[in-house]
Amino acid sequence: MSFSLSDFDYELPKELIAQEPVHPRDHARLLVYDRSRKTITDDHFYNILDYLPENTTLVANNSKVEKCRLLFEDGRREIFILETINPTTVRALVRPGKKFGEGKTVELTGQITATVLSVDEEGIRTLQLTPSLHDPIYNTYKYTPFPPYIEQDESLSGEYQTVYARDPGSKAAPTAGLHFTDSLIDKIEASTIDWAEVTLHVGLGTFAPVKTEDIDEHNMHSEWYEIDRETADKLNSASHITAIGTTSMRVLESNADRAGQFKPETRETDIFIRPGYQFKAADALITNFHLPKSTLLMLIAAFMGFEEMHRVYRHAIENEYRFYSFGDAMLIL
Repeated sequence: MSFSLSDFDYELPKELIAQEPVHPRDHARLLVYDRSRKTITDDHFYNILDYLPENTTLVANNSKVEKCRLLFEDGRREIFILETINPTTVRALVRPGKKFGEGKTVELTGQITATVLSVDEEGIRTLQLTPSLHDPIYNTYKYTPFPPYIEQDESLSGEYQTVYARDPGSKAAPTAGLHFTDSLIDKIEASTIDWAEVTLHVGLGTFAPVKTEDIDEHNMHSEWYEIDRETADKLNSASHITAIGTTSMRVLESNADRAGQFKPETRETDIFIRPGYQFKAADALITNFHLPKSTLLMLIAAFMGFEEMHRVYRHAIENEYRFYSFGDAMLIL
């Protein structure tokens, strides 16, 4: 069966878009979906150990969100850094685009300028910044890259990091992990459940919108990931694997061979998981509720079934779950 972009649309009341997390983090609601029985259970995240198989290995993405959003003139001009090529050269999304024409030098402040070296077909600029990004003058203009549906509020910057974040590089949070607290992780470590960490730096591959009605024509951007030897060995000995978030799932499915075996590896992945994909690595998934028409929602549909995805999302909306980055969670078994 083939799918179009419109097949992944749904209506969400604006008031269900979470603007901040619940406190404590693990008091978010939890929807548990059992694929074998097609059942839905409503609970809270602090009870997730009641549902996880005792022999599972949880796989978390430990990437840390960078303050890669540069705002000038009260936000009227923006440079969203996607990649730092060197301390003076970056690839970035800009706003307003018409001010950043190829060859132009834009004065952002009395001391900061950006020269547009090139513009690619997707509108991403390669910029030469003066002074170097190492200059502390930029600290005044650096902001957390909250998604556009969350109001910019730097007081929530710490809330937009997982408690186990370590390796800076992400342009958005691996949001399924935001529900974990130190105390919940302590409970996990005291149980028979194992814990493993991978790194995937979240970028356009995760959050770029799909612009083609034929989803097979969507071009996924590459994202850098790493699995070390210890993690690969742990995963190879695991009898059951639960991915914490779609980014961890993409690492697992990118790395595993046809037999479901893992290897230490550092590379980029542009894997696009959508209905019809045959999973070979993960047995369960912890995830948030995702935007309509997003590649993340397509991954969920691939894992739980297209019709069941829509049924579960209808249930979540009718029962007023909180959606998106700071929203509630779902466990798919």
